Amino acid sequence: MKDKLVIVESPAKTKTLGKLLGKGYKLKASLGHVRDLPKSQLGVDTDDAFTPKYVVPREKSKVVKELKEAVKDASTVFLATDPDREGEAISWHLIEVTKSDHTPYKRVVFHEITKEAIDRAFKSPRELDMQLVNAQQARRVLDRLVGYKISPLLWKKVRRGLSAGRVQSVALKIIVDREREIQQFVSQEYWSIEAELEKQKAAKKESFRASFVGRLDEKKQEVRKEETASDICAELRKASYSVLKVATKKITRHPAPPFITSTLQQEAVRKLHFTASFTMSVAQQLYEGLPIGDEGNVGLITYMRTDSTQVARTAVAEAREFIAQKYGAEYLPPHARTFAGTVKGAQEAHEAIRPTKIYRLPSAIKQYLTPAQFKLYDLIWKRMVASQMAAAIFDSTTVDIRAKGSGAIPDYLLRTSVQVNVFPGFMTVYTESKDDDKESEKTSKLPSLEKGDALNLIDLFPEQHFTQPPPRYTEATLIKALEQYGIGRPSTYAPILSTIQARDYVVKPKGGFQPTPLGLAVNDQLAKYFPEIVNIEFTAHMENDLDKIAEGKRDWESVLREFYTPFEKSLGKASESMERVKIADEITEETCPKCGKPLAIKFGRFGKFLACTGYPECKFTKPFQVKTGVKCPRCGGELVEKISKKKKTFYGCSNYPKCDFATMSRPLSKPCPKCSGLLTQYRGNWARCTQCSYKGKAPEESAKEEKVESKVG
Repeated sequence: MKDKLVIVESPAKTKTLGKLLGKGYKLKASLGHVRDLPKSQLGVDTDDAFTPKYVVPREKSKVVKELKEAVKDASTVFLATDPDREGEAISWHLIEVTKSDHTPYKRVVFHEITKEAIDRAFKSPRELDMQLVNAQQARRVLDRLVGYKISPLLWKKVRRGLSAGRVQSVALKIIVDREREIQQFVSQEYWSIEAELEKQKAAKKESFRASFVGRLDEKKQEVRKEETASDICAELRKASYSVLKVATKKITRHPAPPFITSTLQQEAVRKLHFTASFTMSVAQQLYEGLPIGDEGNVGLITYMRTDSTQVARTAVAEAREFIAQKYGAEYLPPHARTFAGTVKGAQEAHEAIRPTKIYRLPSAIKQYLTPAQFKLYDLIWKRMVASQMAAAIFDSTTVDIRAKGSGAIPDYLLRTSVQVNVFPGFMTVYTESKDDDKESEKTSKLPSLEKGDALNLIDLFPEQHFTQPPPRYTEATLIKALEQYGIGRPSTYAPILSTIQARDYVVKPKGGFQPTPLGLAVNDQLAKYFPEIVNIEFTAHMENDLDKIAEGKRDWESVLREFYTPFEKSLGKASESMERVKIADEITEETCPKCGKPLAIKFGRFGKFLACTGYPECKFTKPFQVKTGVKCPRCGGELVEKISKKKKTFYGCSNYPKCDFATMSRPLSKPCPKCSGLLTQYRGNWARCTQCSYKGKAPEESAKEEKVESKVG
């Protein structure tokens, strides 16, 4: 009997699936897509129904050959790629490149790699869903049309080597619009006034602060000038104080739903300082399976590309059982929680991101995970458990205070509010972070106060403030904005953010996205000549059309035709009218060794290089290097980031060719605790020594996944 062949994307997935399927199955990994549009040409016939011309990339020829041989020897081929449009398209491409007239193909879909889910999927395989395939093809063709048609214009008019992306260009515009809003912002002065008060007749003197609101029985008064604040303070010092009203009410705060892709990326940025791409890379590892002691390879979380907050009933029941056992009945709401508000147009996996087994506690498996894997699993586990717990309860007390003036001095109103947590509920396990930097709610206690209580004024505290511009987008807030606008889908958020940084269109000083001069120039040219490309509503409408293709409600050729006809006209106008854009060079702190003038970053055929600003009188140039601040272990020179001929990043000595020390792993500033040798980053937040056998957790200041901003030299 021939074995059944199961094809997945990654080797890690084959290990986990192989253990669950047992004998009679042979597993192979495609290592992602096996076909794509050619790199050297458009690859789309715009005159023939936008027919794509797919090719097998050279680096995939060996994989495809092996898959063809495996298909010939199989009784049935099960295509077990990811449960979304991209996965469906990969399965279709696999069929196309391995076609066999004698071997049947079946599609299996599962959202978690567990025994129950795999058994269920293989008992009820289905045919390939060509509607999902066509939706993915339409997206790929759209992106190719935009990239290959606009990019040559940018090469000619802005800078060689540039490229434009359909969705990435909208993200860039969102960042540029915010930056210009910040630049145009005019700060305004305002003042706050706080009064420190105490109860006159009290056994124990307890002071508290109340904020100035305005005149009694009038709307809130804005204090814009110091003179006004001084006048109000003078009148308040002459006033007598008493409690006007005390209002106390119960406030319930409910838990956030379990993670979807966007919220996982946002919270990982806020709590763990992971980039979106790093978060998805680690989540992929947790989903595909890791060796967990005697259990062997186990899938730890459900599929991580999803925009649905739904959770399987069995998982909800398990979570509720765990909560009752661990925290007690009072922490369990009477009914299981369900969450509405699934992102509009959701066409990805149909369940939220959660642990595959609640009783697999993070602390119990920590020893088997890297620090990054543990942190992300812990975050997902806590969010899921908290989502099914009882609400947190607060006593919210608001006290209105009358400052009674004498004679012609008016009566003023002051107010203080506090919230006291009386039952933590879900907050025992997890509390969602926020994007803004506002002060946290006051939780200090008030003395026992009743209406009519007389108060003494201890002192007044006027403080000057200035209105602040809107903050720059962080990875978390940009993902949130993209989701709210309907731009992109779960599988695209991380690539969008990575691409705009890789193209040098934006930088992230202090964690907030800021457009570079290049990014501003590209955005302005696109906005002028291709307004539909960077239009938020247009792009969101296009996403909806792609969803309709997936649902079988629209034909993908007609969607592409509607886009391409006006786009082609814009291309013609841009080719005739777009003027050459001069981008100012970025001046560095380094000086020319020949003439002493500053060096500037230039762009050539092979990327960045440094050149003297005294050109053409001085023609000095040198390679562009990103300094690491770490000394070479061999000669004491500085290690710098370099790019190999194969476009791979590595780190070599700045004294090359005198010193040829190099490493493919990022060097860390702290020395090896065992031999004081050079430590390099290894598998997320682990480190290993280049001189001895030491492997361990990376030093704290070096453990962040993101590269620290460095000077050029």
